[in-house]
Parts: sequence; C-alpha cells; structure tokens
Amino acid sequence: MVESKRTFAELYKAGEIAFDRGEYRGCIKQLTAALEEISPQSLQGGQAQLKLVYAYQGLGEGENALDLCRALTTHPSYDVRDEAKQLLYILEAPRLKRPEQWMSKIPDLDQLPESPPQYKKGTNLPKKEETPIEPMNLDKSQNYSFIIFALLIISVSFGLFFLFSRVN
Repeated sequence: MVESKRTFAELYKAGEIAFDRGEYRGCIKQLTAALEEISPQSLQGGQAQLKLVYAYQGLGEGENALDLCRALTTHPSYDVRDEAKQLLYILEAPRLKRPEQWMSKIPDLDQLPESPPQYKKGTNLPKKEETPIEPMNLDKSQNYSFIIFALLIISVSFGLFFLFSRVN
C-alpha cells in the first residue's frame, strides 16, 4: 500500500484541530511533520512554530515553549518576531501568589460514603390535576365605553392643539 505524502497545509490544519480539541501531543506531532514540509524561516513556518509554543505550554512543557519562543524572536518575519516577543514577555513573567481567600476549594468527593440513590429511573409519580383555564368574560359595554372615552380625549387634545397653534 502506498502512503500518500501530506502537504504542509493539511498537516498544519490537522495540528490546529488537535490543538483546539486540547490534544497537545497530537498537535505537536502534526506541526512537527508540517515543519518538515516547509522552511521554518518562512511566514507559514513561523506561524506553525508559534502554534507549537502554545502546544508545548498546554502540555506543561514550559522549557520547550520558552526555548522555541526565544528562538522565534529572531525570525525573519516581522509578524512572527513580534508575536514571539509578546508571548515571551508573558511566559517569562513571574508567577504571582494568589491569596487563599481568592481560591475556591473543591471538595474531594471520593472521601464521601456511598449512599443509595434518591430517585429511581422510570417511576411514575401521580400527576397534579390541572384546572382548565376559563376565558375572561368581559362586558362588551365596558369595552365600548373605554373606546369612546379614549376617542373623546384624543379629539379634545387635537382641538386644543389647533386652537393654541392658531393663536400665536
């Protein structure tokens, strides 16, 4: 069986997909293979190496991430160089201690004793009786009196408006 050689774009895309899924080892493998297909000094090669820095950092390999990021600060592409410098600034920043009250403690649920389930799947509980909703019985004379009153107010308002607009 003949294995077809994958292009840089295919390998880079596979690396990005692996990175987005949190599969950092797979991302590193794909991006390393992609870098064998293109010059590391090109813009695309630099972008692949930057993605490698993020993958190393996600995997917890901070030293590999720092070494590669330092090397990228002298990359021929300005965009890669600039992003590498910004990223290196973040990676080399001192770790700040957080006060204990800022932290949420998550209890260890393995220490809890076993308890029987409170709910059983598939049990039928009696349903509440629903009272039917009855339509409102409105007196039609009330509806018409409101409409007549509203029309009267509107017509008086227009009359006063026109009266005062002619006076000036």
